[in-house]
Amino acid sequence: MTTKKKTLLTFAGAVVVLGFIVVCFVGAIVGFVLYQVNHSEAAARGRDFLRHNEMLRADIGEVRDFGSIVSGQINFHNNTGAAILHFKVIGERKTVNANVQLVLRNSTWTVVEAAYVNSSGQTVGLLNPYDTKLLIPLLIA
Repeated sequence: MTTKKKTLLTFAGAVVVLGFIVVCFVGAIVGFVLYQVNHSEAAARGRDFLRHNEMLRADIGEVRDFGSIVSGQINFHNNTGAAILHFKVIGERKTVNANVQLVLRNSTWTVVEAAYVNSSGQTVGLLNPYDTKLLIPLLIA
């Protein structure tokens, strides 16, 4: 083997190894972020809301489980926070995708909007904006 071929193979090997290290590093960061979102208080509150929502349960049956990946974003500014989370909800009769929006007020995550996409592709809202039980905590905060 000539010196030129050895140099070229060494360089190509170094590029492949560096590429692999970068992919592993980025994958670890993405995995850590997804883990943190999935195990956050906002995600727990969102799951609890979806699990006990009567409209959702009437359509898909009793909620059995959720998908393993919760995506979305959680933002904090001073003492307040906002989250938009996307869940895969597995029910007795069918599986749907749901979105839950939450706000953090007084150290408590509160659901302010929730919806899911039914089997015909329509977005179904899960919160009644005129429900006084939901409005009172928002007015007090």
